[in-house]
Amino acid sequence: MNILEPGFSPKQAKIRFMDADYLVISPGTFVPCAITGKPILIEDLKYWSVDRQEAYVDVNAALQAHLKNDSGD
Repeated sequence: MNILEPGFSPKQAKIRFMDADYLVISPGTFVPCAITGKPILIEDLKYWSVDRQEAYVDVNAALQAHLKNDSGD
């Protein structure tokens, strides 16, 4: 469904991130980026951490999370 279509109501999904895929625990249209807080449409979800169970909006956010985790923060 397109966000510009009438009747679109965004709902946060609950997802379990796995190595090469993810499992939708609770259906929804988006998940928030763990770094930026921006919503990521489920069909656009490409970056996540299995260990931290976090989603990232893009490769830069994924790198920030990795660097933050390595620094012990």
